Amino acid sequence: MNYLRVLLSILFSVVTLAVQGQSARLKTANKQFENLAYAHAAQSYEDFLRGDKRKDPAETQEAYTKLAYSYRSLQDTKNAERIYADLIRDFPDTDSKNYLYYAQALATNGKYRDSQKMYSKYGERQKEDLRGRKFTVSYMDMSRFFQDSSSYRVDYLPINSQQADFSPMYYQNGLVFVSARNESGPVKRVFGWNQTPFLNLYFFPDTTELRATSNPSTQAASLGGGEATTEGAEGAPANDRSLSKTEVFSRTLNTKYHEGPMTFFKDQSRIIFTRNNTAKGKSGKSNDGIRKLKLYSAENKNGSWQNIEELPFCSNDYSVGHPALSADDSKLFFVSDMPGGFGGTDLYVVEYKDGQWSTPVNMGREINTEGNEMFPFVDENNNLYFSSDGHEGLGGLDLFYAELRDGVAFKGVQNLGYPLNSEKDDFGLITSQNRSTGYFSSNRKRGVSDDNLYSFRRTCKQLNIFVYDAKTNEPLPVADVRVIKAGVNQDLRFTGPDGKTGFCVDANVDYEFKAIKEGYATNSVRFSTLTQSERPVMNVSIYLEKSENTLVKGTVKTEVNQQPAPGVTVTLRNDKDKSEQRVVTGPDGKYEFEMKPGAPYTLTTEKNRYTANREQLPKMKAGKNPKLIEKQQGIYGEGDVFELKNIYYDYNKFFIRPDAARELDHLATLLRKYPEMKIELRSHTDSRASDAYNLQLSTYRARAAVDYLVNRGIDPNRLSAQGYGESEILNGCTDWIACPESKHQQNRRTEFKIVTVQRSNPEITGK
Repeated sequence: MNYLRVLLSILFSVVTLAVQGQSARLKTANKQFENLAYAHAAQSYEDFLRGDKRKDPAETQEAYTKLAYSYRSLQDTKNAERIYADLIRDFPDTDSKNYLYYAQALATNGKYRDSQKMYSKYGERQKEDLRGRKFTVSYMDMSRFFQDSSSYRVDYLPINSQQADFSPMYYQNGLVFVSARNESGPVKRVFGWNQTPFLNLYFFPDTTELRATSNPSTQAASLGGGEATTEGAEGAPANDRSLSKTEVFSRTLNTKYHEGPMTFFKDQSRIIFTRNNTAKGKSGKSNDGIRKLKLYSAENKNGSWQNIEELPFCSNDYSVGHPALSADDSKLFFVSDMPGGFGGTDLYVVEYKDGQWSTPVNMGREINTEGNEMFPFVDENNNLYFSSDGHEGLGGLDLFYAELRDGVAFKGVQNLGYPLNSEKDDFGLITSQNRSTGYFSSNRKRGVSDDNLYSFRRTCKQLNIFVYDAKTNEPLPVADVRVIKAGVNQDLRFTGPDGKTGFCVDANVDYEFKAIKEGYATNSVRFSTLTQSERPVMNVSIYLEKSENTLVKGTVKTEVNQQPAPGVTVTLRNDKDKSEQRVVTGPDGKYEFEMKPGAPYTLTTEKNRYTANREQLPKMKAGKNPKLIEKQQGIYGEGDVFELKNIYYDYNKFFIRPDAARELDHLATLLRKYPEMKIELRSHTDSRASDAYNLQLSTYRARAAVDYLVNRGIDPNRLSAQGYGESEILNGCTDWIACPESKHQQNRRTEFKIVTVQRSNPEITGK
């Protein structure tokens, strides 16, 4: 049973059937139920139902309803199934939600056909809840959940305890995770819900040891939650290899209440974590008397986590937890049952900029359902992983994936399938950007008991691609083979002497493979893995015909750091017949096109919030055109800051020197090229003189640069001046530090920051 899932789960809706003269046993059970002590309540309801058979039917129905819900809350799905079956058999007019809970218990126990029938009955009673219809249809054909099953290997981690261990997160070279493992010391505090220890944060320092302890003899049994292999009671690895000791992550963060899932800023000096509301007394509880979950931040100072602060959008009246930061720290994803959501718990996103948090936004119907969405994780490509019991799955919480574009799951939500998912709860996944390795949590059969941590790695589903000369059938070496998915460039490979190259392909994807070679017309083939092949290796052949066409290859880079620019829409337009070739650059920033002779072409690059470039390419003549044209484009983005390298000022002066004038002339040329670009001129001084004087001097210098550009014909409305004085010294030459003049001069500099750029067409796919 996972505490954080329960505390953030949908608020239960049980029918109150209390009657006068209620039996003492039922009153006792109800009191425990109201106090959320479900373990004790379940035993009391069982005692009541085993007692005198001549009970009031209303009391019996109430006991069945609350007993079933108690087992559900304890994640005891077998007993939940048993009691829901009795409840629906004896009281078919029970609340429709009990049909849903019965269907969920059946699915979690692997009884999909029976579950399908209950989902159908639930759908008849609750037509507005889409889960009834969706799961009924989904369970007619289970094959889609097993398409990628041969590509993953799942292994139980030897750091698991006999209590709950879940929600891993990368930290330094190890893993931080949540655990209810026994507290040390004479006092053992337990959680009343299920009489187990409270949650704390723990740390395992070296993930390489986890990979090293993998035992080949047990790996096959561990696939997808098979039966447990031989291990000690504490989950020690079968080969008995000693591991670094799992340690308490932080004694300042861990308290007597629950600490739960966490995330780290990319510099790992700050953490956001889940915790029970720590306010003392009644002030820390909601109107229903429950101490809700909140998100807190802390800073690492000299090895100690300090300055613990509650995030501003938390509340005493609803829970907020399960944080996940985007790769650039600009967005925080989290879970909440705040009012206005679609179901029990929904995923929300909030922007973070300059130390300030925006207002949380619900991620919408594409992600959130009438059920529970929770445990988000965002990979290096800013794609979202999360768990849900509202989207169609194998039972309990399943793991899902969504590619985000402008915060929207533009391709919908994809179930990750078996063996990452099982009929039990699977959640808290973290992974590399291509999902080749990672970790997650599950309460599948493989574990000792309760939730446990697992690792996974993806093995390759090999596709060989052969490129041949169409006339001679001879293999073509050193041909480019580009992988394209949904119009976006992916990997680029080169054929060997045998004309062969290979890729690892994912399940449930439509691919395009384009072969490119000088002196040949490009050709491509489409290949789909929507249907699973049993062959471990598959082959595809592409035939190329000789051609007088010209290849156009290029790379788009960001000017600010000269790195390849992904997500740029590159279009090659034939100005004669108006046809277009278009692709979105991938991580390598590259593109490849083909030009026919006898027509002029226009090449454009566009990306939202970046400069758009347009270039005319010369008309190619048949028989005389070059076989290859190589291009390189640079793009400027909003927020980019560039230092004007040669703009320095004489001490205590703000006049533009001749060497600075040449640099500003180049900037004027750039501004003429992009007539909608607006910039801020930012000037800095050295540390000599007072702060106030330096601030004024830097302002004069920035204005001098603006005046120079205006005199060169640049619209002043496109320019702003800002002085920073000595607030951003580059080289440590601050007050009272002796430095040579050459170092002081480095600080007397001017930069420009791009405020806005020419906007691209909003319909461009590479926004």
